[in-house]
Amino acid sequence: MKLKPIRSEQDHELALRAAEALMAKTDQASIDRLEVLQALIERWERDRFKFEATSPAAAIKFRMDQKNLQPRDIIPFLGSKSRVSEILAGQRQPTVDQIRALNRHLGIPLAALVGETRHEAPRKASTASKAAVEKLRTLGVMKPGEQIDAFLERAQGIAPALAMLRKSRTERTNAKTDMGALEAWCAGVLVKAEQRRLPSGKQRKRDAAFARSVAQLSATPNGPALAEEKLAEAGVVLVVLEHLPGTYLDGAAICRGDGAPVVALTLRHDRLDNYWFTLLHELAHATLHLGANTSIILDDLDVNSSVGAEAEADKFARDALIPPKVWKKAANPDLATETLLEVAEEAGVHPAVVAGRWRWEHGDYRRFSRLLGRGEVKQFFGR
Repeated sequence: MKLKPIRSEQDHELALRAAEALMAKTDQASIDRLEVLQALIERWERDRFKFEATSPAAAIKFRMDQKNLQPRDIIPFLGSKSRVSEILAGQRQPTVDQIRALNRHLGIPLAALVGETRHEAPRKASTASKAAVEKLRTLGVMKPGEQIDAFLERAQGIAPALAMLRKSRTERTNAKTDMGALEAWCAGVLVKAEQRRLPSGKQRKRDAAFARSVAQLSATPNGPALAEEKLAEAGVVLVVLEHLPGTYLDGAAICRGDGAPVVALTLRHDRLDNYWFTLLHELAHATLHLGANTSIILDDLDVNSSVGAEAEADKFARDALIPPKVWKKAANPDLATETLLEVAEEAGVHPAVVAGRWRWEHGDYRRFSRLLGRGEVKQFFGR
């Protein structure tokens, strides 16, 4: 392309194509030509689009409004639903390849996509207690000598979902929760999750049938350990990380940096019934509720909730563990142990699952305590 002033959309498109071709070359003549061509492109874009100093997120939203686009429409340019969410929320800067795609396909000026407004506000110092930080160190997720603020910064680099934690309290967060400790625990989960590799190839659909197959692992002697591999088949990362002082937490569902959902468990109640219900509850969140507007969900299942996503996740877990038709046989307030065992066999689950649900529904925590599988979960995970 002959270098000349850009005066039309057609000239601009030709210049972009020429610049893209020159980017792949390393000789000095091509580098010089690219520098001049970029200056011409930026001058035309400044004159054509009167963007004031702004952030890339604002520039993208402005163009989306102009073209009546939804977030799903720009996934091809940004790579995944989670990346769209993070960039539009100002949690992540577009990469060079994403900037090129947005510029080429949506006509957003390069200067606007680079932006003059810094996305991330300076991180405030951690408020986690000394006890919580020390416990996190013993769990082996912090580097030797690493300070808590540096650790949190590292975790946010893995998955910006962590930044959203300080902005909201979820439906099932205990009022006594130390939010600094909770943030530190989430950071530990993300660091562990980053180390897990999911199998390549087609993933299983996370539907009711898949949830039932997960639930039925409970009937096998090493079921808790097998759950990690089973969830990986459906593109879900399972992380077990002990709870920290002040967290009051059973589990969480979090988006990893690459968009993969993470199901995280604390095992603070070392019982089979609690393990399987929490696992299926968080799998429900990972399947139904994580998305563009929700990147982290935290659950203290001792806190009752009967509305919205929590009620939906509870039902998903209950039905996956014991189908409604089968549960009718166990709903009797005078349930006999023999009948309980028959129901567990028909549902294909461990008796602890039936015992735990019966105790919860009838508010009677004295019966069937020997069937709950106390002390039978942590042995599979250690630390």
